[in-house]
Formats: sequence, structure tokens, C-alpha cells
Amino acid sequence: MKPAIDTPSPQLSVVIPAFNESARLPRTLPPLLDYLAHSPWSFEVLVVDDGSLDRTAEIVSELAATEPRLRVLQEPHRGKGGAVRAGMLAASGSYRMLCDADFSMPVGEIALFLPPRVGGFDVAIGTREGPGAIRVGEPGHRHLMGRAFNGLIQCLLLPGIEDSQCGFKCFSAQAAELLFSRQTIEGFAFDVEILYLARSKELQIVEVPITWHYMEASSVKPLRDTWRMGRAALGIRLRASLGRYR
Repeated sequence: MKPAIDTPSPQLSVVIPAFNESARLPRTLPPLLDYLAHSPWSFEVLVVDDGSLDRTAEIVSELAATEPRLRVLQEPHRGKGGAVRAGMLAASGSYRMLCDADFSMPVGEIALFLPPRVGGFDVAIGTREGPGAIRVGEPGHRHLMGRAFNGLIQCLLLPGIEDSQCGFKCFSAQAAELLFSRQTIEGFAFDVEILYLARSKELQIVEVPITWHYMEASSVKPLRDTWRMGRAALGIRLRASLGRYR
């Protein structure tokens, strides 16, 4: 019997949560894979199918037939937070990058989240606010709603963090294991909980200004999801005051 061969862990894992993304992934995955193939990092791309009702898993599997560094993880439908948690804990990279399936950030900006561009961090979060950040095509009312929600989050939980909800974040392997193993929220407000946990564990958080393109076909429903995220944020605050996160 031949001895098992240890496969070295990749330097970078890209985790993409996906729910009914069969229309988008054939457009966004090939440029990502091409960029990573010409990058200096060893990598894996893990698409987490959050119980999709369309051909999301099949499409990823078809692409993976010619790219072994791409794989799909099929999960029951829990919500974006549940899919991200599953992907982050299944990933094996030294750095684990969360990316939205629509890739509203240019793929080349992944480098902004990694050494040597940034170093000595536990969590690097994309921000669409402040110097160096660029928003493209976003309606004014959506921006105002986002700022109002962020103001609430800063007051309740995360003072000083200007954009907790950006869908592009990078974690060291150690930070990912620590934070996502403790995550409880499975909906859109998981970002807030993860960043609150990172602050409570005194992890080093850096904000990375990005170029962000508004995508009309986003699955986010502003009024519904703002209400849900606000309610979840209050739940985080309550659990924190009761010492549940300790």
C-alpha cells in the first residue's frame, strides 16, 4: 500500500456563497480563475451552494472538471451567513477571502487584501467609504439606506467601522477558525457578528478601500433586509450584554 501524500495547503482560499447563481457564475468565475492562475499564490476556490433551486452546483461542477482548484460544497439552505461559515471552516488556505458571487469588486483588487499590500492583520475588510474607495452606479437612495444602517451598527456594536456589510473580506486561517466556529447568525447580519467577535477577541482589523460596482440584480432587498439586519444587530447586543459571547 502506497503511503498517503500530503497535499500542501494553498496560500489563498476564495470562498463564494451562492444561492440560485446559475446565471451569474458562468460570467464571474472564469475571470476569477484566470486571474488567480496568473497570480503568485497557490489557491483554491470554494463555491458554497446554499441549497440552490437552480443549476448552481452543476455549473460549478462543470467548470471544476477542467480546473481542479475549483470545487463546490453543497449545503442545505440556511442563509448567506450559514454558507459563509461552512465555506470558511472547510477552506484550508493560509488566507481565506470572502467574495460575493456577483464580483462587484474587480478581481484584481484581491491583491489589496494580501501581503505585501497589507500585513500583520487578522481580518481585512473591504470598504466602500472613505479615501481611495470608489462607488460606481449606485442609486442615491441605496447609498443613504446603507449609511443609515451603518450608523445604527456603529452606535450599537462597531464604532469606527465605516462599512461592515461589504461582501469582500479576508481572514487569516487562525482568525477564520476562531471566529466562524463561534458564529451563530446565518442571515445577512453575520458580518456584524463576525466583526463584533473579532473586536471582542482583540484581533487586528484593517479596512481596505475598494472599487465597487452596484449590481441591479443583487439578491438583497433593502427594506426587508435592513429590518432583519437591524433586528439581528439588537440580538447581538443583547447576547453580548448577557455575556453569551464570553
